[in-house]
Amino acid sequence: MQPTRPTAEPSRRTSRLPRGARRLQLLRAAQDVFVAQGFHAAAMDDIADRAGVSKPVLYQHFPGKRELYLALLEEHVSELAERVAEAMGRTDDNRERVDAAVGAYFDFIDAEGEAFRLVFESDLRNDADVRAIVDRGTGVCVDAIAEVIAADTGADPERALLLASGLTGLAETSARWWLPRKGTVSRDEAVSLMSALAWRGISGFPRVDGDSR
Repeated sequence: MQPTRPTAEPSRRTSRLPRGARRLQLLRAAQDVFVAQGFHAAAMDDIADRAGVSKPVLYQHFPGKRELYLALLEEHVSELAERVAEAMGRTDDNRERVDAAVGAYFDFIDAEGEAFRLVFESDLRNDADVRAIVDRGTGVCVDAIAEVIAADTGADPERALLLASGLTGLAETSARWWLPRKGTVSRDEAVSLMSALAWRGISGFPRVDGDSR
């Protein structure tokens, strides 16, 4: 169970906004409330107050708290997947790719708003739709890394996926452990240490073309 955090001060009532801008505003307000209170303790009244809108306005965009939560979760799972995919496509140097993949998890977990708690520490994680969204996002990250591993080493798909799953698990777990301790270990040092650990294992698999990494 995630710790309770104080909810930020409610925003003042806001003027009319275009639908897309209003939706974004509501999602940001919902993120504040869900991160602070968790899904079960949060109320639509709290989210409306935080956004500075009436509850009917909130219901115009989202039919209920669960739908709002799922929309927010989908957004952040997609963000993580995009970070990892971008990291893998940034360079052809595999040492740098490992560093970038680990760094993508650290940056996602260290991002303002603590959105990672919705993805990795949700108190709704036993919900089938929540699990499906998180699993799909994790799968996209693993697939992006596995594709590179398979192409570079000639590993069959299942073994490449296993190696990629290990790398993403290492990155996520270490980044979550590091976050409350980042005052003693910098982000760059933490990423360097964890990517070095991962590289010691992954670099043991020879490239198909025989080139050095």
